[in-house]
Amino acid sequence: MGTVKIEKIGGLAGYGLPGSRLKSSGETAISALSTADQAWVEASFQKPPQSREAGNERDMHRYRITRTTNGRDQTIEVPEALVPHALKACVTDKLL
Repeated sequence: MGTVKIEKIGGLAGYGLPGSRLKSSGETAISALSTADQAWVEASFQKPPQSREAGNERDMHRYRITRTTNGRDQTIEVPEALVPHALKACVTDKLL
């Protein structure tokens, strides 16, 4: 089934953006997620969720989620508010 890599990017601190000294990332096996979270991941790669908030997006965190399927990486970016807690909990912060 594979793994998913998760990166928190953006926000006021500029996590993960060029020139940033902060990196927030993690990884988890898809099989370690609940059935509902596995379904969310699958659905999100079929049709990535869009933010419902238009005004402050540039100050909000986003999550870059990458999975490998059949030897190919697929990546989506999702607004923080739409990411399941189990995926957010995999992320740790590092000072570069």
